[in-house]
Amino acid sequence: MFRKPFGFASRTGVVAIAFAALLSTSALAQAPVTGLGQSWPNATDVSVSPHYHVYVFVRDGIRYVQVNDLNGTVRAAVAIADNVVLVLPVGVDAQYVTTQHSFAQSAASENASVTETVYSDSSTRITVTPTSTGAAQVNVATTPPVTPNGICTNPANCSIVSGGTGH
Repeated sequence: MFRKPFGFASRTGVVAIAFAALLSTSALAQAPVTGLGQSWPNATDVSVSPHYHVYVFVRDGIRYVQVNDLNGTVRAAVAIADNVVLVLPVGVDAQYVTTQHSFAQSAASENASVTETVYSDSSTRITVTPTSTGAAQVNVATTPPVTPNGICTNPANCSIVSGGTGH
Protein backbone atom coordinates (compact mmCIF):
# COMPACT_ATOMS: atom_id res chain seq x y z
CA MET A 1 0.00 0.00 0.00
CA PHE A 2 2.83 2.42 0.72
CA ARG A 3 4.95 1.44 -2.27
CA LYS A 4 2.68 2.80 -4.97
CA PRO A 5 2.27 6.35 -3.59
CA PHE A 6 5.97 6.46 -2.72
CA GLY A 7 6.87 5.42 -6.28
CA PHE A 8 4.62 8.17 -7.64
CA ALA A 9 6.16 10.73 -5.29
CA SER A 10 9.71 9.78 -6.25
CA ARG A 11 8.93 10.04 -9.97
CA THR A 12 7.31 13.42 -9.42
CA GLY A 13 10.37 14.55 -7.48
CA VAL A 14 12.73 13.42 -10.24
CA VAL A 15 10.65 15.23 -12.86
CA ALA A 16 10.60 18.39 -10.71
CA ILE A 17 14.36 18.28 -10.23
CA ALA A 18 14.96 17.72 -13.95
CA PHE A 19 12.64 20.62 -14.82
CA ALA A 20 14.40 22.92 -12.34
CA ALA A 21 17.80 21.94 -13.78
CA LEU A 22 16.56 22.68 -17.29
CA LEU A 23 15.31 26.12 -16.28
CA SER A 24 18.52 26.99 -14.46
CA THR A 25 20.61 25.93 -17.46
CA SER A 26 18.59 28.09 -19.84
CA ALA A 27 18.90 31.04 -17.46
CA LEU A 28 22.69 30.67 -17.47
CA ALA A 29 22.76 30.80 -21.28
CA GLN A 30 21.17 34.26 -21.35
CA ALA A 31 23.06 37.53 -21.04
CA PRO A 32 22.93 39.07 -17.56
CA VAL A 33 20.39 41.79 -16.87
CA THR A 34 22.09 43.44 -13.88
CA GLY A 35 25.47 45.03 -13.26
CA LEU A 36 25.32 47.95 -15.69
CA GLY A 37 27.49 50.78 -14.40
CA GLN A 38 29.66 48.59 -12.19
CA SER A 39 33.44 48.44 -12.52
CA TRP A 40 33.54 44.66 -12.45
CA PRO A 41 30.02 43.39 -13.29
CA ASN A 42 29.25 39.70 -13.04
CA ALA A 43 29.17 39.39 -16.83
CA THR A 44 31.37 37.99 -19.56
CA ASP A 45 33.97 40.33 -21.02
CA VAL A 46 33.23 40.35 -24.76
CA SER A 47 35.87 42.90 -25.75
CA VAL A 48 37.83 42.31 -28.94
CA SER A 49 40.58 44.56 -27.56
CA PRO A 50 43.20 43.69 -24.97
CA HIS A 51 43.03 47.30 -23.69
CA TYR A 52 39.35 47.48 -22.72
CA HIS A 53 36.62 45.42 -21.08
CA VAL A 54 33.19 45.34 -22.75
CA TYR A 55 30.09 43.91 -21.11
CA VAL A 56 26.70 43.28 -22.73
CA PHE A 57 23.46 43.19 -20.76
CA VAL A 58 20.07 42.31 -22.24
CA ARG A 59 16.65 43.18 -20.93
CA ASP A 60 13.31 43.32 -22.74
CA GLY A 61 15.01 43.03 -26.15
CA ILE A 62 17.34 45.97 -25.53
CA ARG A 63 21.11 45.43 -25.51
CA TYR A 64 23.11 47.57 -23.11
CA VAL A 65 26.82 47.70 -23.94
CA GLN A 66 29.28 49.07 -21.39
CA VAL A 67 32.93 49.91 -22.07
CA ASN A 68 35.42 49.86 -19.17
CA ASP A 69 39.15 50.49 -19.24
CA LEU A 70 41.64 47.97 -17.88
CA ASN A 71 41.41 49.47 -14.38
CA GLY A 72 37.65 48.88 -14.29
CA THR A 73 36.72 52.53 -14.78
CA VAL A 74 33.41 52.72 -16.61
CA ARG A 75 34.10 54.84 -19.69
CA ALA A 76 30.69 54.77 -21.43
CA ALA A 77 27.51 52.78 -22.01
CA VAL A 78 24.85 52.68 -24.71
CA ALA A 79 21.48 51.05 -25.24
CA ILE A 80 20.77 49.51 -28.65
CA ALA A 81 17.42 48.34 -30.02
CA ASP A 82 16.37 48.02 -33.67
CA ASN A 83 19.53 49.89 -34.77
CA VAL A 84 18.65 52.85 -32.59
CA VAL A 85 21.46 53.83 -30.24
CA LEU A 86 20.84 55.75 -27.04
CA VAL A 87 23.85 57.11 -25.19
CA LEU A 88 23.41 56.47 -21.48
CA PRO A 89 24.57 58.94 -18.80
CA VAL A 90 26.95 56.30 -17.47
CA GLY A 91 30.74 56.50 -17.35
CA VAL A 92 33.41 59.16 -17.16
CA ASP A 93 33.39 59.67 -20.94
CA ALA A 94 29.62 59.65 -21.53
CA GLN A 95 29.79 63.16 -23.02
CA TYR A 96 32.30 61.94 -25.63
CA VAL A 97 30.12 59.22 -27.16
CA THR A 98 29.09 59.64 -30.79
CA THR A 99 26.77 57.52 -32.91
CA GLN A 100 26.66 56.83 -36.64
CA HIS A 101 24.39 54.73 -38.82
CA SER A 102 26.98 53.13 -41.05
CA PHE A 103 30.20 51.21 -40.56
CA ALA A 104 31.56 52.91 -43.69
CA GLN A 105 30.95 56.40 -42.25
CA SER A 106 32.68 55.54 -38.99
CA ALA A 107 35.73 54.01 -40.68
CA ALA A 108 36.27 57.11 -42.80
CA SER A 109 36.03 59.49 -39.83
CA GLU A 110 38.44 57.74 -37.46
CA ASN A 111 42.19 58.00 -37.13
CA ALA A 112 43.19 54.37 -37.72
CA SER A 113 46.52 54.68 -35.90
CA VAL A 114 44.97 55.32 -32.48
CA THR A 115 41.37 54.14 -32.88
CA GLU A 116 40.70 50.68 -31.55
CA THR A 117 37.66 48.47 -32.11
CA VAL A 118 36.51 47.22 -28.71
CA TYR A 119 33.21 45.53 -29.65
CA SER A 120 31.74 44.18 -32.85
CA ASP A 121 28.72 42.08 -33.75
CA SER A 122 26.58 41.68 -36.87
CA SER A 123 25.00 45.13 -36.58
CA THR A 124 27.12 47.19 -34.17
CA ARG A 125 30.74 48.25 -33.92
CA ILE A 126 32.15 50.29 -31.04
CA THR A 127 35.53 51.97 -31.27
CA VAL A 128 37.55 53.98 -28.77
CA THR A 129 40.01 56.75 -29.59
CA PRO A 130 42.11 58.09 -26.71
CA THR A 131 42.39 61.88 -26.66
CA SER A 132 45.27 64.09 -25.52
CA THR A 133 43.27 65.03 -22.40
CA GLY A 134 43.01 61.41 -21.23
CA ALA A 135 39.36 61.12 -22.21
CA ALA A 136 38.17 58.37 -24.51
CA GLN A 137 36.18 59.24 -27.63
CA VAL A 138 33.72 56.35 -28.00
CA ASN A 139 32.02 55.86 -31.37
CA VAL A 140 29.08 53.53 -31.89
CA ALA A 141 28.32 52.62 -35.50
CA THR A 142 25.33 50.55 -36.54
CA THR A 143 24.38 49.16 -39.88
CA PRO A 144 20.77 48.47 -40.82
CA PRO A 145 19.75 44.83 -41.01
CA VAL A 146 19.33 43.51 -44.54
CA THR A 147 17.82 40.36 -45.92
CA PRO A 148 19.98 37.86 -47.87
CA ASN A 149 18.89 39.53 -51.14
CA GLY A 150 20.17 42.92 -49.93
CA ILE A 151 16.82 44.52 -49.06
CA CYS A 152 16.97 46.70 -45.98
CA THR A 153 14.49 45.67 -43.30
CA ASN A 154 14.24 49.16 -41.74
CA PRO A 155 13.70 51.85 -44.42
CA ALA A 156 14.28 54.72 -41.97
CA ASN A 157 17.84 53.56 -41.32
CA CYS A 158 18.46 52.53 -44.94
CA SER A 159 17.94 56.07 -46.21
CA ILE A 160 20.82 57.18 -43.98
CA VAL A 161 23.18 54.59 -45.44
CA SER A 162 22.14 55.23 -49.04
CA GLY A 163 22.95 58.91 -48.80
CA GLY A 164 19.68 60.41 -47.55
CA THR A 165 19.63 62.71 -44.58
CA GLY A 166 17.54 60.42 -42.42
CA HIS A 167 16.91 63.16 -39.85
